[in-house]
Amino acid sequence: MVNEMPTPHPLADIDPIIHAPARLMILTYLYVVESADYIFIMNMTGLTWGNLATHLNKLEEAGYIEILKTFKGKKPHSSLRMTESGRTAFQNYKQTMQQVLEGLQD
Repeated sequence: MVNEMPTPHPLADIDPIIHAPARLMILTYLYVVESADYIFIMNMTGLTWGNLATHLNKLEEAGYIEILKTFKGKKPHSSLRMTESGRTAFQNYKQTMQQVLEGLQD
């Protein structure tokens, strides 16, 4: 008799970078736009400036977003956009969560 390993639960491999609520909110907004600035993301998520910066740094380190720093006149302006690897990771996350939620009985 061959001992077969049980199939792991789909959530066992969920991306912890995306799964954090604040980062999930950020990526959810960036997924549907070409780019957004800090103020838009801060207003939409309700995150504080410091909290937003911390989560954006994690997402940037993971290669999921790109932070573009420019100037508007003499004022610095930062905009955010999701990278291709971020988009792929988000799509995988979304697919896994849909699979898990559809498998639940009411």
